[in-house]
Amino acid sequence: MAEANPTNSNPEYFDDDISTAATIKKRATAATSFQDSHQVTERSADQPASDWVDEFEIDTTGKEIRLNLMEEVLLLGLKDREGYTSFWNDCISSGLRGCFIVELGLRGRVELEKATARKRGLTSRRVLVKNPAPTGEVLLDESLKLIKSSPLDTVQNWIELLSGETWNPLNLRFQIRNVRERIAKNLVDKGVLTTEKQNFFLFDMTTHPLTDSTAKQRVVKKIQESVLSKWVNDPTRMDKRVLSLIFLCHASDVLENAFSTLSDEDYELAMKRVKDLLNIEPDAESLKDTSLGSEVVWAVISAFLK
Repeated sequence: MAEANPTNSNPEYFDDDISTAATIKKRATAATSFQDSHQVTERSADQPASDWVDEFEIDTTGKEIRLNLMEEVLLLGLKDREGYTSFWNDCISSGLRGCFIVELGLRGRVELEKATARKRGLTSRRVLVKNPAPTGEVLLDESLKLIKSSPLDTVQNWIELLSGETWNPLNLRFQIRNVRERIAKNLVDKGVLTTEKQNFFLFDMTTHPLTDSTAKQRVVKKIQESVLSKWVNDPTRMDKRVLSLIFLCHASDVLENAFSTLSDEDYELAMKRVKDLLNIEPDAESLKDTSLGSEVVWAVISAFLK
């Protein structure tokens, strides 16, 4: 008489087989989903640049405080103890508006219209909305809505409109107000700054002294290394966020603050390389650069180099 197979006759073994098979199938499905999700976000060689995802929007570790370009520029412009920018700095306003456009470009939200025979230059082409999806940041989403409502202006014009630099009262609706204060409050929420009240004889002013010096030092180190130890001598090979940060800090008249701790020798070398960057031709460089948002970045750079 043949011996019965306990695996087939015992219901408990049968249930275990089903459970094991289901577990294996579940793990295989999870592994496939993991691979599929990584195929979407990774930059492969044959993937079009327009489909790339900006690294800022992918939270990898979550350990470090991530700052956008506006926050980094303002952080360099603020006095650590006093908590306000220099009263003589009238450049930072337009510089921060340039940050808005660069951020939207790097995040794939806006692009330049296609070049034509009449409009080949970066500064002569209009800014168009490529992806109207919100970024999750109020100032950027406000800028995106304004650009979407009137896609008729160039990068240069949008920087002026968002700053309120216009003689036409009808265009004042495009101005984004209280930008410095709102960016500072974002930095307060991130634990980088704090809020205080200071008396200036005739009036009281809200200030935002520095509380997390590590965050600011990280920005300073990033700029210093980009023109010293990590200098690549080719703008198209530089990280687009770092390249944008250097130009936007220069346009906002706060770049010197990033070099104040350097030795005389390193300072001279850093400034020499910054001058080399300032002498480049944005239109020519943009033709060699196919990364996400590169045309918008070079258009903003071109607008500030004029």
